Amino acid sequence: MDNWKDFRRVFLTLATPGGLWMLTFFVIPMTFLFVLSFSSKAVVDGEISTTAYDYLNTFQNYSLSIGHDYLVLLWRAIWTSAIATLMCLILAYPLAMAVCFAPPRWRPVLLLLLILPFWINLLIRTYAMYSIFRTTGVVNQAFGLIGMGPYEMLNNTTAVIMGLIYVYLPFMVLPLYSTIEKLDRSYLEASLDLGASQVRTFVSVTWPLTLPGVITGIILVFIPCLGTFLTSDILGGPNNWNIGNAIQNQFLEANNWPFGAALSFILMYATFIALIIRTLFARRSKGVDA
Repeated sequence: MDNWKDFRRVFLTLATPGGLWMLTFFVIPMTFLFVLSFSSKAVVDGEISTTAYDYLNTFQNYSLSIGHDYLVLLWRAIWTSAIATLMCLILAYPLAMAVCFAPPRWRPVLLLLLILPFWINLLIRTYAMYSIFRTTGVVNQAFGLIGMGPYEMLNNTTAVIMGLIYVYLPFMVLPLYSTIEKLDRSYLEASLDLGASQVRTFVSVTWPLTLPGVITGIILVFIPCLGTFLTSDILGGPNNWNIGNAIQNQFLEANNWPFGAALSFILMYATFIALIIRTLFARRSKGVDA
């Protein structure tokens, strides 16, 4: 590939629109929130203002954000996201394998079915889960046919995890499919020809070669799950809030933007740690990158 320095004008022409977009709608707003996280509400005429701030004058927002209650919410977000990500991996891997090994004429149809949920609004999909798991929903109606139930399936952690799996499963399937499709199948055939079982071939050959796709899928699922608030609000109720709900509450209900900004950056720091771990795994892996 040619060095971009040899074609500076072409590079600048292509990079400028996207760069300006990122600067305007990402870098500048995030910089403002970062400054706001070290700020406090201004006192105007003896009253606390709702729109004016004293900038860069306090660390109190961060000291409050690492308090016990908010650390509990952060930990709840981490472990529910981890469980949902693990379940997505368990479900997505065989599904991606099935699509890759399907007849070529069926692959476009199967991929279309995988990305079809992206065409539906997240709120609609979440309320669809609500209608399925509610007391008079489809699941309890099925239980009623065999004389069981109804059961309370909403307002608990299990409902939140099920909702996260439903929403983010395609984010795990697509990078896995991309990686598995690039596999050199002669490695698998050689392993089987040399006497290895299907299980041994998967553990020793397939899994290591697809590990970059696994890690990419984990990141794509874990990070959105970590900051979710809609799914936990609708399916989990107030007793199953996580850090995303606390951030939403500070910005929309409590009108405490400095504290909400500090909570957002605490969550972002956790995200950066996840990305660093992904980078370290990608450097050590010799598999096929997604």
